[in-house]
Amino acid sequence: MTGLEFRRRIVFGFESMLMGAAVRLVRQVQIALLVSIALYVAVGEWLARTVTHDPANALFHALSFISISLVGATVVVRRTLVLPAEAALKERSDDGVALARWRTGYIFMYALCEALGLFGLVLRMDGFTLANVWGFYLGGFLLLLLYSPGTPRSGSGELVR
Repeated sequence: MTGLEFRRRIVFGFESMLMGAAVRLVRQVQIALLVSIALYVAVGEWLARTVTHDPANALFHALSFISISLVGATVVVRRTLVLPAEAALKERSDDGVALARWRTGYIFMYALCEALGLFGLVLRMDGFTLANVWGFYLGGFLLLLLYSPGTPRSGSGELVR
């Protein structure tokens, strides 16, 4: 093995460590937010026993409209931040800027998905029934699952999940 081959192996190993750490961080954030939505459901059911007033329908309609907009925003963030960063990482896996954009895009998408679950909790605390707000909880949870991070691999062009 020549010195150049040895350096390439070292650099590739370092790049893999950086990407692995980024994927691990994003997955940890994803799992934490999935658990928090489950906690929102539990807290919402626990606090719903103390609500004694009628809910405000205007709040429900406003949060429904905002939720639809948030789902659209997750698609935009994925197309403008995550997918171009994944393409750049496939071409050049040592690109730190692309890795930061990839990680930031996922975390931002997850924050938008988390807002859906939080809207469900807000509506539940306002007095709406679980039958009215389950879509907010489920929507946030499923979007978090849908946007699971993959590891862009250079060379083969495949995205490993």
